Amino acid sequence: MIKNLIRFFRNNYIAFCLLIFCIILAIVFSIQFCASKNLQIKYILKDRSAEIKQMQQKANAFWDSGKNDSALFYFNKTQLLCDPKEDYADDYVGTLSNMVEILQQNGDYYEAETTLIKAFPYLDKTTNTKYPVNVYTFMAYNYLYTYDYEKALYYHKKALKKAVSTFRKSRILSEIAFVYMHQKKYQEAINLLEPIARYKIADKITPSNTDVQRAAILYNLGLSYLRLGNHKELAFKCFDESLKLTLTLKDDYELIGNYYAFYLYYSKYNNPELKKLNAEKAYNCAKRAKSVTNEINMLANLIEADNAKNSKKYWKIYIRKVDSLIVSRKKAKNQFADAIYNSKKNKEENLELKTQKAEKELQLERQKNRNIVLYISIVFVLSALLFLFFRLSRKSKKEKNEAIYKSEARISKKLDAELANDLYQTLTLIRKGNLEQNENKEQLLNNLENIYSKTRNISKENSFILTDENYISELKEMISGYKTDKVNIIMQGFDAVRWNEIDKNKKIILYRVLQELFLNMKKHSQATLVSTTFKINKKNIIVTYADNGIGAKNNDFILKNGLQNVESRIKTINGTITFDKNSDNGFKLSFTFPI
Repeated sequence: MIKNLIRFFRNNYIAFCLLIFCIILAIVFSIQFCASKNLQIKYILKDRSAEIKQMQQKANAFWDSGKNDSALFYFNKTQLLCDPKEDYADDYVGTLSNMVEILQQNGDYYEAETTLIKAFPYLDKTTNTKYPVNVYTFMAYNYLYTYDYEKALYYHKKALKKAVSTFRKSRILSEIAFVYMHQKKYQEAINLLEPIARYKIADKITPSNTDVQRAAILYNLGLSYLRLGNHKELAFKCFDESLKLTLTLKDDYELIGNYYAFYLYYSKYNNPELKKLNAEKAYNCAKRAKSVTNEINMLANLIEADNAKNSKKYWKIYIRKVDSLIVSRKKAKNQFADAIYNSKKNKEENLELKTQKAEKELQLERQKNRNIVLYISIVFVLSALLFLFFRLSRKSKKEKNEAIYKSEARISKKLDAELANDLYQTLTLIRKGNLEQNENKEQLLNNLENIYSKTRNISKENSFILTDENYISELKEMISGYKTDKVNIIMQGFDAVRWNEIDKNKKIILYRVLQELFLNMKKHSQATLVSTTFKINKKNIIVTYADNGIGAKNNDFILKNGLQNVESRIKTINGTITFDKNSDNGFKLSFTFPI
């Protein structure tokens, strides 16, 4: 198609000039369109830093007071103000991270992932590494909560590469270990946690986080020891140190995990009294922290650990708490869904966006005439290309018909040259009769066998050639067809060629060239030994053909017997052919073409 296009433009100078003109026209108007678009963006750009900060303060105030739906609403308004996002990358990515944290707390992981994806294009534009680290970490949490542990590990590792401070790196390593724990790879978790548990790594930015993080690392390490088994003392030591650190924080929510860890410890090592005591402590901490979910979970552990009489009392409380939680979650879910819907709806109703829209419409109105000209130019170019396509298609069809006609004429000529005489002799023999005589009968059978053999050969010469994985067997079968009791054929290097890397068209040409050579050998060479060698030289295939026939002593021989077809075929695939006219014994040639 490309070759036909080049040939067409060489022969049609006016069409070529027309196409060049259309392309230049389209490029000029495209540049003008892009320039006017950039001008439009610059025109509406203004500083929104103060407004963004004010909106963030409102969102954080609601978040701190536990009103997550209102916080989400104002965080959404904040990220809408960060447009263009490149100029407010820190605010934009930070706000999206806050929204994701709220979404994850409410179990809306699909919306959280969609929100996080918006931040990815702007991570490189942020001025602080904490923003990419937070985004990757939240994405890891999202996959952890949805049980896709491999992706959770992938994003934690991306966060680890971005982290700078030792404290942040140790925290991410602890989170990676936590994922391993979910995968029940406790030894891998221990291998990560043991080195960072040996030292008290301080958070220089927020010192209060130091003990919180160390307590969490020890908790995870102790739990890994407990799950792995045979580490009773190490598990107890980690749980004990973690509990002591958490007690200094005076945070009932953090204490839930510590007492739960001892509940698991004494369950494993069969101490019913301490098991019950720690289950009760965990339950009381959950009540004081007003964490309903943890309260229910710890209550279930207490029911399992306590005696039958108390378990009955706790069971009633458990049923009441579960029912209450279901109702409250439904209400919270509905309120949260309304907050998300209102946040999205607010995008269209935002006054600032309406102002931007009006300014954009003003700019677009000024570009209207330019755009009309641009569209006309594009239609003109497409029409010209469509015309060229149909013109080339028609020409290609015409050339195909001519090729079919030539092929049919060649086959007809061959049939006339090779079969007409045999058919005439056979018909003459039949007319004479006396077919009952053994001699005449044998001659008739020989004539018919000759006609069948020649017809079969002509059919094979013009048959369809497979170029798929069956090509090798097809080529071998064609060559072996010329082997007789008197003619021995040797093939070398055939299996060393990677046939699947060769172009389909080149496979067909090679097949036809070898067919021509062997047919010429059969008709004229009188050879008893034929050798065909295949070699790979860099990105070229070298094929050498040699026989011990009568040979070639002049150029006239080369131009006869179909060898001119061999030369023309090789040239069509950018190959070269060399005839060895000085060979004293037999005929030899070699040809080379690129893979």
